[in-house]
Amino acid sequence: MALFAMAAVVALSATGGASANSKYAAIVVDAKTGKTLYARYADSHRFPASLTKMMTLYMVFEALENGHISKSSRIPISKNAAAEQPSKLGLKPGSTITVGDAILTLATKSANDISTAVAEYLGGSETKFAQMMTNKARALGMKSTTFRNAHGLPNKHQKTTARDMARLGIALREHFPQYYDYFSTRVATVAGKRLGNHNRLLGRVRGMDGIKTGYTRASGFNLVSSVEADGRSIVAVVMGGRTANSRNAHMVELISKYMPRASRRGRGDLIAEPRTISPTRPVVASTGRIELPAKGAPTPDARPVEDIDPVYTDKIVVAAAPAPQPTPAARAVEMQIAEGDVDMVETASTVPSGWVVQVASLLSEAEARSFLDRTSREAGGILANATPFTEKFDNKGTHYWRARYAGFSSKNAARGACNALKARDIACYAVQQ
Repeated sequence: MALFAMAAVVALSATGGASANSKYAAIVVDAKTGKTLYARYADSHRFPASLTKMMTLYMVFEALENGHISKSSRIPISKNAAAEQPSKLGLKPGSTITVGDAILTLATKSANDISTAVAEYLGGSETKFAQMMTNKARALGMKSTTFRNAHGLPNKHQKTTARDMARLGIALREHFPQYYDYFSTRVATVAGKRLGNHNRLLGRVRGMDGIKTGYTRASGFNLVSSVEADGRSIVAVVMGGRTANSRNAHMVELISKYMPRASRRGRGDLIAEPRTISPTRPVVASTGRIELPAKGAPTPDARPVEDIDPVYTDKIVVAAAPAPQPTPAARAVEMQIAEGDVDMVETASTVPSGWVVQVASLLSEAEARSFLDRTSREAGGILANATPFTEKFDNKGTHYWRARYAGFSSKNAARGACNALKARDIACYAVQQ
């Protein structure tokens, strides 16, 4: 009997082509016994991207549990927080957001501006908060994880492993069951904005209750999933997916294959709670001795790590479709592009002003053009009458290229096109050029 609604549509190998993808890593852990059911490059260093926000939320939940803040406590938005790159909620400097709304925003939209605001609120500065996060990681037995920020935008020193992310996923569920439902929130409204969860598997895989997606160009598409069904419980991690859909398909395959192998016995309690670390509270850094994880808890084996060079880019989530390796059809399309498709991308100087739709921000014009090509194919007729173009901009001394579409008659037309794109899992936003 099939356990999962999507399992029947998956026809890929868990290891097929994974070795050719240097960003790939995966693990499946029995959340009741701590047994590793599957692991591939699980102890090799990877970039967490927005999986970072799992730890940011752990710190928020701890502060709530210890009574140092409440859901109605208001977090100020600094100029530094408001200036973070997308994905963001877009609150203005000097405004505030409640802790409850901040949690919803991080769990759904994965907003970088709110992550920084939380860091400054709980740590005094993002640097101090990142050290608190790293201390907490060590206390939870995450021996291979170092945090340098609260949001996951690229930093070459911010690294983790699939095994450590599985530990964090288990710890969140074990230590904060009263707040864990936030991770299964599919839609939330904050500051008058409707926020959809980036995890497209929620509601499509039976028993899935979270946890978090993440993407930067350096990390690839990441996902941590928690599943409980038929008396069994697992946490699975896939990192470095080439597309959102390939990552999702691989995750479904791992869940379908290894969930039946999980034990119905065992009570969990695998991750020791770090009671000797000072509780998270506003503007107080953590200190103290690190507690060892509970006996029997899954811990990383000592293995060589792989170095990855960071690439700086916006956090944009766009879905497409294979496994850890492109399908033959996708490879054929890519070959056709490489052999010389007609370039229909214009520069910003030749595009009329008005409302436009942005789908990405990348490090080079060539990458932005390639992204527009892929988006146009995936969008079907939605962008048939729109004009793709690139636009250069600078941010803190780094050059970026926006990938945008023009030709919309009004704000409503641009927003309507963007909503249609989002329905196809293509991230975007409308803006006046």
